[in-house]
Amino acid sequence: MIHVRYSPRVYSATLSKMTVHSVYPIRSFGSVSMNPAAAGTATVSSKPKEHTYVEDPKGGKMLRYQESLPRLPVPTLHQTAERYLKSVRPLVTQDQFNNTVKIVQKFISNEGEGPSLQKKLLAKAADPNAKNWVYDWWNDAAYLTYRDPVVPYVSYFYGHKDDSKRTNPASRGAAITTAALEFKKLIDTKELEPEYLKNKPMCMDSYKWMFNASRVAAPEKDYPVKFSSLAPENMNIIVIRKNRFYLLPHEVDGVQLSTAELEIQIQKIIKIADAKPAALPVGAITSANRDKGVEYRKHLLAADPINSDLLSKIESASFVLALDDATPSSYTERAHQFWHGDGANRWYDKPCQFIVCENGVSGFMGEHSMMDGTPTCSLNDYVCDVIINNKVDHGPPAASARQLLDPVELKFVFSDTLKADIKEAQDDFAAVIALHELDVNPFKTFGKNTIKKFKASPDAFVQMSFQLAYYRLYGKIPVTYESATTRQYQLGRTEVCRSASSEALAYVRAFDDPTVENAKKIALLRAALAAHTKYISDATAGYGCDRHLFGLKNLVETNVPLPEIFTDKTYGYSSTWILSTSQLSSEYFNAYGWSQVTDEGYGIAYMINGNSLQFNVVSKHKNSPGMATAIGKALTDMADLFETELPLKAKL
Repeated sequence: MIHVRYSPRVYSATLSKMTVHSVYPIRSFGSVSMNPAAAGTATVSSKPKEHTYVEDPKGGKMLRYQESLPRLPVPTLHQTAERYLKSVRPLVTQDQFNNTVKIVQKFISNEGEGPSLQKKLLAKAADPNAKNWVYDWWNDAAYLTYRDPVVPYVSYFYGHKDDSKRTNPASRGAAITTAALEFKKLIDTKELEPEYLKNKPMCMDSYKWMFNASRVAAPEKDYPVKFSSLAPENMNIIVIRKNRFYLLPHEVDGVQLSTAELEIQIQKIIKIADAKPAALPVGAITSANRDKGVEYRKHLLAADPINSDLLSKIESASFVLALDDATPSSYTERAHQFWHGDGANRWYDKPCQFIVCENGVSGFMGEHSMMDGTPTCSLNDYVCDVIINNKVDHGPPAASARQLLDPVELKFVFSDTLKADIKEAQDDFAAVIALHELDVNPFKTFGKNTIKKFKASPDAFVQMSFQLAYYRLYGKIPVTYESATTRQYQLGRTEVCRSASSEALAYVRAFDDPTVENAKKIALLRAALAAHTKYISDATAGYGCDRHLFGLKNLVETNVPLPEIFTDKTYGYSSTWILSTSQLSSEYFNAYGWSQVTDEGYGIAYMINGNSLQFNVVSKHKNSPGMATAIGKALTDMADLFETELPLKAKL
């Protein structure tokens, strides 16, 4: 979780802790960075660079630094070659690595394809009309051209801690709506303070996709739509109950509804919807494979002209409030409810859906295409914080409630073709969800406060627990993706931190070896922690290897064979994320998660709080509970090892 702080109007930020490290020139590849025995050799640090941020008053608080944010850098071919080779060394055999070294060396040489592709990439990065050279490529490849269903493969979720004052869906939903509208107001007025990373302001552009927006299924590539947040006709939320969609204005006669008024209106919806049978779930069409979704959308629009207007109302609404009649209790039951639900009582293409269940438990589901998790984490952290700590103005009490019109149900017209589509979408949804296994592991033994006593990075410590857990289960370390934000740059999204390293391999091999002394194990573990911290620092600064290689690959002309570096089996294997991991944390969440990205792997979403940790492990029945248990044991064992070097406590 990135906490908001005040920033001075103009300042220079020293990039000393995110500095790109210089690499050896090409002539040294054979003896240093490409030498198998020296693949882990440290590189020399370059001088810190300074960047000046200037406030633009036209951007308001939220966007005042936006235009002066630095551009995403382009690493040199040598930097990426060295980092790539170091990252793949522990993953492949010696012979395969030696072959990959030759392939990479050829690619970046004057006789290879690398220099000409690099020249094109540098030109694209220098184009004043391209604020971020990877932005459109990445949005398209990772999200908008992706054809598998957004749920469960792209969407993510948070679970909120309970609100003891609001235990029924109407009161809980009303409070969440009020708090979310306050956050929306900060965005609409640009009064939201920018987020900061190590005193550097971060890009806030993606916040515009949070409210009054939607993803739209389209042939070959989906696209996002954004509607005016201030237009009166868009000042609504969509409330879904029993698969029925209701339009609930959150502002009437220029005055926002109070929490009491919202509760009355939401209770009306519950009463009206519950008096009828569940409707045919039109929302199911957004759960489908995107190519099928394109056809389903066409059939929806063709069924009756009114459907176009109703669809526009959903897409232009501020956000969705889904009122589920389920009563999940355990962490795992809640995670399933918020991650995917029943495939019916949702509109999965909306970027923001708050979910409230019959027993008052609540959570959030996000559509990922135009926003990463940090903005919606901030939204949900804010919502929970202001409600629990009574820091939001709920407005006049129920006694002062206005006489408001009943919320309007959006009554879609269904053709036989559309009905068949919905049935197919529901069947496909059930089949896809059945393939997955989810386990939530709330680790209460310790959290970041204890890890810091070991003089270790909490994130690196947790990542090394993943490496140890996987090694114990499978006898090797896994290709691992950790998401690193690049939002310190204009339109920045993410870069990969490759958590599996030669240092990690040495540490996990030694950890359970009884012949290795504790002091040696600690030294190896600290080396692994340092290697991880170094990599994620470089990745956050825009100097990982994955986005750079991705950019170079995108510049290969369609009628030209791919360079061998991209067809080499090492490249394919090292980009198959057996562990796909990411951290977002809030003291107000009891769940956070999403799917694995490969059938043979795990999706591990984790939270690091002061005195606790939590892991949401998803896989296609690869024993997610077993992996969660192995992570918990690895954490405990690592802590026990570090305890051996702490001073003994004074005896009473």
